[in-house]
Amino acid sequence: MGAHSCLLAVALLLVVAFAGKSSAQLSTNFYSKSCPKLLTTVRSAVKSAVSRERRMAASLLRLHFHDCFVNGCDGSILLDDTPTFTGEQTARPNNRSVRGFEVIDDIKSKVEKVCPGIVSCADILAIAARDSTVLVKGPNWKVRLGRRDSKTASLAAANSGVIPPPTATLNELITRFQARGLSAKDMVALSGSHTIGQARCVTFRARIYNETNINSNFARTRQERCPSAANSGDDRLAPLDVKTAAFFDNKYYKNLVKQKGLLHSDQILFDGGSADSLVRSYSKNPKAFAADFAAAMIKMGNIDPLTGSQGEIRKKCGRPNSSS
Repeated sequence: MGAHSCLLAVALLLVVAFAGKSSAQLSTNFYSKSCPKLLTTVRSAVKSAVSRERRMAASLLRLHFHDCFVNGCDGSILLDDTPTFTGEQTARPNNRSVRGFEVIDDIKSKVEKVCPGIVSCADILAIAARDSTVLVKGPNWKVRLGRRDSKTASLAAANSGVIPPPTATLNELITRFQARGLSAKDMVALSGSHTIGQARCVTFRARIYNETNINSNFARTRQERCPSAANSGDDRLAPLDVKTAAFFDNKYYKNLVKQKGLLHSDQILFDGGSADSLVRSYSKNPKAFAADFAAAMIKMGNIDPLTGSQGEIRKKCGRPNSSS
């Protein structure tokens, strides 16, 4: 009898442990009862923002990426600096580069009106990234939800190299994505987000003037608006996808095959290395790219979320509740 009771206790412990683990996982219907209007509210606000400025689709997608790669998808990138706190927004990969914070604030305020204190800013980022992609004719996917917001952010972590710079080598890209649980295939697919959006001259100046694996006409065209001298025209923009910068498609990969990648970290994906075959495949098969991109976005959204009683649900995305 004692042995039987012991076995029963162990079994119950396993059930409880398993239940605890499963409850900490993200779910596509997390807010279906607590905030049924969430998805339509976010979609409407994102649609308004992207209709005002098409580039915002890329900006919101990038915000989610830069959030997830630093200590997980916890909304930490949204925390504003204060006189006593320095967050991630002025880190090297983010400073004068990431944008769209006011759009997330607007979405949050609208969501708070329909269900106050329920939905995290981290989840709003994840939904906005998906909606942005769909609005510019990209793939759709079911966003897993249930993330909670961090109470702090780390400038040091954001500066630590976890976010690959535009000068990254292929090996650095693979290594940094693998460190976040993403495969080389995921990395190549997620790089396809550069089918939309713009980059600043300072991020591609060295490539268009110094590199040889670049189409000469393409380089000359980019040089017209990006002077070779440092600190000259640094903020001038160029489309990451020279063909269809306003639409989410597979032209990014077609550009790479023609040596028309804008950033060093773009063209390095097709430069005689291990990613060449996948780039060529995506350049010929838009459906395969769309499917792999959606799958990789779901994986990226699963990076180290705060769940259950961890973190908090911020009232305002730019500051923790303790300072509200």
